[in-house]
Amino acid sequence: MKDGTITLCVFCGSRHGELPAYAEAAQAIGAGLAGRGWQLVYGGGRVGLMGVLADAARAGGARVTGVIPQSLMAREVGHRGLDELLVVPNMHVRKRRMAERADAFLALPGGLGTFEELFEIWTWRQLGYHQRPIALLNSAGYYDPLLRFLQDTVTQGFVSGEQADMLLVDADPQRLLARVADALRNGKPAPDLSLT
Repeated sequence: MKDGTITLCVFCGSRHGELPAYAEAAQAIGAGLAGRGWQLVYGGGRVGLMGVLADAARAGGARVTGVIPQSLMAREVGHRGLDELLVVPNMHVRKRRMAERADAFLALPGGLGTFEELFEIWTWRQLGYHQRPIALLNSAGYYDPLLRFLQDTVTQGFVSGEQADMLLVDADPQRLLARVADALRNGKPAPDLSLT
């Protein structure tokens, strides 16, 4: 948290998905974080939910930073209308740069990249690399099957209840942002995310 300003890292799809509710959720998160005076750091694309999120945050007056690997500049169409667009060598550097700037993390609907980013940052918290809030927006029940599976991992003894409870889950964008804000107010100081 620099100068008291919260930076939210959002993971989301480079596609829109089948339901309009997904883009509506991305727009609501972008507008909602801007309304709170927060900043956004995200994957740097201008297509799909990434673009909807970034455009909504910028329209609301939020500072937006994108981080995108050189190899994805063409595929995800790097967003040139941001306050800052960092072009990095690879995905590992991308995720690390986003994490280093973030005070909290939130996943919207997305595909394999979104899943991987969410689970990695969750694993880092479980291992003690950080104590920052991690949230999942379950728009239109998109993550219902995953949440059922995650509950089964607890039942089967591979994930503890405490580990599962690290993830804040909600279907309402504004309520989820409020829960992230509460977690930031009540949480422990966030240690450096350096993995070296």
